[in-house]
Amino acid sequence: MQHRNNYTEIEHFLADESFRLWVCFKDDQQHWEEWTLENSSRAKLVEEARLWLLAMKVPNDDLATDDIQHALEATWGKIERTEENKKQKPVLKLLRKKWFNGVAAVLILSLLTGWLYNQTNSDDNSALTYSELINENEEGLVEQTNNSDKPQIITLSDGSSVLLQPNSKLSYPKIFVGNERKVYLSGEGFFEISKDPKKPFFVFANEIVTKVVGTSFKIKAYANQPNVEVVVRTGKVKVRSNELIANPKDQLIVLLPNQALRFVRKNLSFNKITDITQDESLSRSTSNIEQLGFEFTDIPVAQIFKTIEQAYLVKIDFPQTKLKDCYLTTSLSDQPLPEKLKIICKSLGNNTSYEMNGNQISIISDGCN
Repeated sequence: MQHRNNYTEIEHFLADESFRLWVCFKDDQQHWEEWTLENSSRAKLVEEARLWLLAMKVPNDDLATDDIQHALEATWGKIERTEENKKQKPVLKLLRKKWFNGVAAVLILSLLTGWLYNQTNSDDNSALTYSELINENEEGLVEQTNNSDKPQIITLSDGSSVLLQPNSKLSYPKIFVGNERKVYLSGEGFFEISKDPKKPFFVFANEIVTKVVGTSFKIKAYANQPNVEVVVRTGKVKVRSNELIANPKDQLIVLLPNQALRFVRKNLSFNKITDITQDESLSRSTSNIEQLGFEFTDIPVAQIFKTIEQAYLVKIDFPQTKLKDCYLTTSLSDQPLPEKLKIICKSLGNNTSYEMNGNQISIISDGCN
């Protein structure tokens, strides 16, 4: 490790895997702490590099020079967006110019330290991008967090439904206004979106943005996992990276049913999977709601309710005696859960209705027509 004695720029530290392991995971097999304390001027440079690394949240694998440059640019972008309404903005631009010319590191360090303090004191430091997205949104948002060990159903104001997995959170407006519908996900959720061509639906999931009109799909975007995944069940979605990520190409990828996209955080790349059955990882993680069919031909309504229970992991109470001889023929494949229930109730007739409280559903009916 004697080559580190020659490090004179922050980029040198960022490109050193052992340094990243020490900063991010407290793995100090190369005795970075001891080496840093040997020299006061060296300690100053090490601290600057450490702060840059924490701000960038770079992966702990090999970094190319271009990756470092992109990461530095991304960090500056985050700082400037955070401070855009403050009077220091001209100073920021000056510092940025000087930084990339190798000057003014001390001033940058003080600015970055203050910015990092604000970021690290946010509600969820493990998912910084999610927090930034929430902070940038000017609408009043409701945040639903699933701290249980079972999926939870969330019904949005437009009738769309989200099956939110454990250790996940979703932020959304109480009522969608304007010509767009936007929600924010950290973790995993299965979305069934109500069709409205005039108001496209956007899911911001940490590094990626998924745009749909009306379809069903899964997004898996846990902050502590190496990849972000989008899997389409029905309809069509478009996926791109969000503006907080330094990806100059800004790819837009279209996904059709049974296709998927994997965003690799290590190198900020997109991998499109045209057949999810051929991907072992995706096949293993397929849930009931992605496998079960919702095409019913002369099927007892009790069996339809059972299928819905299995798919959404909900409990449906209904008057079994009154509905025991009721059969339905219907297609529910491309409908959110509330719409599925409305269609069933309307098909049964006799003023049949439903009430939904979390994962508990009650059917009120006097029988079928």
